[in-house]
Amino acid sequence: MELKEIISGFQGELEEKAAVYEEISAVTRNIILLSKKGIMAVHRDEVEAAQSHVMQMEQTRKRLDTILGLHQDLYTGSVKVAFQEYAEAHVLLSVVTKGSYPDPQELSIPAISYILGLADAVGEFRRRALNCLIDGKLSEAERCLHVMKEIYGELVSLEKAYVLGSDLRRKCDIARRIIDSTMGDIMMEARRSSLQKTVERLEEKIRSLQKDIDKDGLRS
Repeated sequence: MELKEIISGFQGELEEKAAVYEEISAVTRNIILLSKKGIMAVHRDEVEAAQSHVMQMEQTRKRLDTILGLHQDLYTGSVKVAFQEYAEAHVLLSVVTKGSYPDPQELSIPAISYILGLADAVGEFRRRALNCLIDGKLSEAERCLHVMKEIYGELVSLEKAYVLGSDLRRKCDIARRIIDSTMGDIMMEARRSSLQKTVERLEEKIRSLQKDIDKDGLRS
């Protein structure tokens, strides 16, 4: 066959693949957008809104599964990123509202996508911890720190995952620094809170003592 004839024969298939690729790009962008909206809603303590965004994300994900089922060769980097964002949103919402991690089998995503989503979630738990410190919720901030440490501890033990996910080591290094910073922030707030309580108790004692002195002065 002539090369020109061979190349010409590819045109129809390439046009179809290009159209499918464009649809995949649009779907993955929507998944990422809905993931971010869900995460921000969690940070605002708008649980119902977060759940709504996650449900929309799941519906969009089903459309992506249908496309990939017919065009597995188009499982590209954007799909991997979308799955990571998908996992991250589910992890944050589930841990905050239920106190447990989402079942990977129910999410139906590759193990490495779930793992990388966990790594990214460490940053979102730091954000939640800082928001809690601002609102005076020290115990919840400490719970977020515990979750961050738990995730990091489990991820660094997955030696095989470093081969499958080239970004995992970098994400774990970032997570370690984030955890250290969060520990420092919480310790400072705990000390400040303890000092404030000590000062308040001292002021109360002084006021009580002053009342006793005033009473003794009236008697005399």
